[in-house]
Amino acid sequence: MFIQTETTPNDDSLKFIPGVTVMGDGTAEFLDTRSALKSPLAIRLMGIEGVTGVFYGPDFVTVSKDSETAWAVIKPEVYAMLMEHFSSGEALFRSEEDRESAGPQDTRILDTDSETVAMIKELLETRVRPAIMEDGGDIEYRAFTDDGIVQLKLKGSCRGCSSSTVTLKSGIERMMMHYIPEVKGVEEARPPYFLHSVLDQEDEIALSEFQKLEAKLAKEHGHEKKDSR
Repeated sequence: MFIQTETTPNDDSLKFIPGVTVMGDGTAEFLDTRSALKSPLAIRLMGIEGVTGVFYGPDFVTVSKDSETAWAVIKPEVYAMLMEHFSSGEALFRSEEDRESAGPQDTRILDTDSETVAMIKELLETRVRPAIMEDGGDIEYRAFTDDGIVQLKLKGSCRGCSSSTVTLKSGIERMMMHYIPEVKGVEEARPPYFLHSVLDQEDEIALSEFQKLEAKLAKEHGHEKKDSR
């Protein structure tokens, strides 16, 4: 088996392509050992020192690390674990129930969805998600607010990546507003203040990273304004 790697817009995430089906349909993300218990491969990868996240795509595995640990240290272990898993024929999840619960259900169109929400989900599933997966990540629909804002969450290599945030605010927002007049903007999902105490680790990390990126982009925008004077 020959496992290829591809870089992503996030320097701390690498896309590993084993040449066989990984999830097939859907995606799954693991950011701690508790969530990784559903998958024998994920729990082993999360056990590598420096690894902070594991993401399964249709035919790839994205591994994310902390900024202090070099890829030269992590990659050999990741290669070995991926090789062992996919050569053995071991199941990716401990049960079919675990697999079903791990995959995103966010773009499934429900009977209760308005026509606008159904169109948003359709665009995300057919146009946005495939492009985001090329970079080893995914995007999750969270809500459509009363004031016309589509709330999304970045996952995989897209989490904490400045270029992905630009994509969120420019490419995706522009597309949504072009095809769906009711959409007035796109932003990273922000849980209500009263929910902060009960956020899961995934939401805490996503919110923290997006706040850092927003501050950085605002600072850069401020410099541009000064330069133009």
